[in-house]
Amino acid sequence: MRTVLCFGDSNTYGQVPGGQPLERFDWPLRWPGILQEQLGPDWRVIEEGQCGRTTIRDDPVEGEAKNGRRYLTPCMQSHAPLDLIIVMLGTNDLKRRFFQPPSEVAMGIGCLIYDIKEHCPGPNGKVPEIMIIAPPPMHDDLKEWGPIFDGAPEKSRALSLEFEIMADSQEVHFFDAHSVCECDPADGFHMGAEANAALGQALAQEIEAIGWTKEE
Repeated sequence: MRTVLCFGDSNTYGQVPGGQPLERFDWPLRWPGILQEQLGPDWRVIEEGQCGRTTIRDDPVEGEAKNGRRYLTPCMQSHAPLDLIIVMLGTNDLKRRFFQPPSEVAMGIGCLIYDIKEHCPGPNGKVPEIMIIAPPPMHDDLKEWGPIFDGAPEKSRALSLEFEIMADSQEVHFFDAHSVCECDPADGFHMGAEANAALGQALAQEIEAIGWTKEE
């Protein structure tokens, strides 16, 4: 059996667009759940999504626990060995309080890639396969979230290119979520059920296309 860790924010957690803070889609409707269904019993999909999670930044409002880098290492150690680690972060780094351009958000992704390679949580103590996902861009109308994400929609449209450049330079896999789905207009930055389904199905195809070596 192979294992994949899905490390992300509220769109990995399954936050319902426009819903209450802890209102999430049921497991079969969340993209990691769709991915599990598509990959079948030979795979174990671990869902690790946290609302508000950033790449490498302590949140001055919500605290250091939102810093993805702080949790990634113990998370990898807890679930190792891992055949594949999928990282889909970046949206929360665009909050106004961080003042980060897309290139700096991509550098945060680069730090996470470095940590994965440094700790080698793959089978036999090797580096696992790594896939970076650029989240779908935000809508311009973010409802009540507009002030928090002031200026973010335009930046979000630049994340895909910056993430792809980073992934290529680090020789890891890349996937642009916007190629198959978009955010729901209910709040402008969370994915609805159809988007979750489309992403989970597309990622299953991407994973199956990786040249996996025979398990020892």
